[in-house]
Amino acid sequence: MIPGAIPHEAVAFAIIGLMLLGFMWGRVRYDVIAGIALLAGVLTGVVPGDRAFSGFSNPVIIIIASVLVISRAIALSGIVESTLNRLIPRLPHAGQQIGVLTACVTALSAFMKNVGALGIFLPIAVRAAQRSERSPSYYLMPLAFGSLIGGTITEIGTSPNLLISAVRQQVLGHPYALFDFAPVGLPLSILAVVFLSFGYRLLPGGRRGSAGAAFKIENYLTEVLLPDDSPLVDKTVRDLEALAQQEVAVVGIVRDGGRRYIPSGHWTIFRGDVLVLRADPAVLGELVERAKLELVGATELARPEQGDEPPRTVEAIVTPDSALVGTSARRMHLRQRYEVNLLAVRRAGRQIATRLNQTVFQPGDVVVLQGWERAVPEMLSSLGLLPLADRDLALGRRRRRLLPLAILVGAMALVAAGLVRVEVGFFGAAVLMVLLRLLSAREAYDSIDWPVIVMLSCLLPVGEALKLTGGTDLIAHGLTAVGAAMPPLLAVGAVLVAALLLTPLMHHAAAVVVLGPVAADVARNLGFAMDPFLMAVALGASCDFLTPIGHQNNILVMGPGGYRFGDYWRLGLPLSCLVVLVGTPLIVLVWPLH
Repeated sequence: MIPGAIPHEAVAFAIIGLMLLGFMWGRVRYDVIAGIALLAGVLTGVVPGDRAFSGFSNPVIIIIASVLVISRAIALSGIVESTLNRLIPRLPHAGQQIGVLTACVTALSAFMKNVGALGIFLPIAVRAAQRSERSPSYYLMPLAFGSLIGGTITEIGTSPNLLISAVRQQVLGHPYALFDFAPVGLPLSILAVVFLSFGYRLLPGGRRGSAGAAFKIENYLTEVLLPDDSPLVDKTVRDLEALAQQEVAVVGIVRDGGRRYIPSGHWTIFRGDVLVLRADPAVLGELVERAKLELVGATELARPEQGDEPPRTVEAIVTPDSALVGTSARRMHLRQRYEVNLLAVRRAGRQIATRLNQTVFQPGDVVVLQGWERAVPEMLSSLGLLPLADRDLALGRRRRRLLPLAILVGAMALVAAGLVRVEVGFFGAAVLMVLLRLLSAREAYDSIDWPVIVMLSCLLPVGEALKLTGGTDLIAHGLTAVGAAMPPLLAVGAVLVAALLLTPLMHHAAAVVVLGPVAADVARNLGFAMDPFLMAVALGASCDFLTPIGHQNNILVMGPGGYRFGDYWRLGLPLSCLVVLVGTPLIVLVWPLH
């Protein structure tokens, strides 16, 4: 080393630290932050140039991409929806419905990506709540938490399990097998489902005792034009709200060349005014018809070649990886590029103060879009939106409901028997899905979460650099001194808690990349087997129940469930305690310390 030069481990720490701060800041995409960290590592010499893109060839990346394709094929098959749509109406009690839905999404998350599993069950849960006249807030958070803990059952169920398997490959020479996680993950998942079946009462709706109240999406923001022939011309704001039986609020009026005013009840509304309304779309539809209002932009779609094709209105969630995040309808040119109109936006717990077409979308926003029937499925896929209405997106497709499941089971059997490697088995299954036309090649590519793929591919060499420069050794020596002062069981528990607390501050994959090698070194320094500590990291990183920001599944339910940031603690904290108190001894029992 050149005298006076900064040690490589200090540079590695600086890069990792700034990367974690970027993750916690949340203003820049995860994949962009990871790419910047990788570039900084290469430019400073921390990451060898010939290893810079080794992450893209890592088997973990192939497995994740393949499982996403398989998950999409299973979702398109419709087998889950058709089964549950017949079963759920026969269950009269909320606890039974929530228990069955949570158990199903937990089981499915063990074998497909938990985001895909939640995407299948979310609209089913919303419809079940509406039919039962109960609040979806009872259903959706248990569903999200079930999808997270279900991923702990198998190696392919969640990214932390795949990444910790890669860490084991580095430190011990061989990865975990497909079902090595099941002895810990399966009992915990069963306990979690039981807890969530009655623990949903801890959520805000249950606390207020409003189980019989229907869910109202009162925070949708919609713009309507007051035409010449409307009976409300020259009436007051109070008259309009009375016509809607006070279920619509006029929160703004746009006139005078685009100026927006906040009106009081006695304000007169004139022809040509654009009224900014806050209302449930169903209530709004009735008002628009009775008052002869015009939804702004609703008549401006270019007619398709088949002039009799009906327009379709769909309600959908903006996912964290949606192309809409960070931009607006105007900047995206939604109508010109996607032939779709934005009719309404809802944001949980927050007011929207801008014009509808200028609203900058955030993950978890619920939007109402209108487009032509044939274009809607492709539009939803291209924009990365998760529909809340009936998810019959395979319109006109011959469904083969059991074949995708049969292919998945076959791949798992070959992997479990040791006949093929994990990445080969699941890549083969994904290719077979396309060859058998269970989904098109376009749908296969669209199903892959490319930002996550890029992020993980960049994180892997950055995490490896921290180990190669000796950075993990420095952290491990400090933690070893702490661990030596406590019983071995508590040392494993401390690692689990550290992963559980670190994950909400960053992406769960980053938590494993940083903590995994450190946990292995701590185990080695203490003279214990590495497996209990590695398993503790994977379990803690998979079980983010404390905030909506640590995992995208928590964000997805925030809007339709009407949750606020602090609501996650009510159900997530006792579930996290359950994971720590039961998971720690279970890990040590299954994976002995010596």
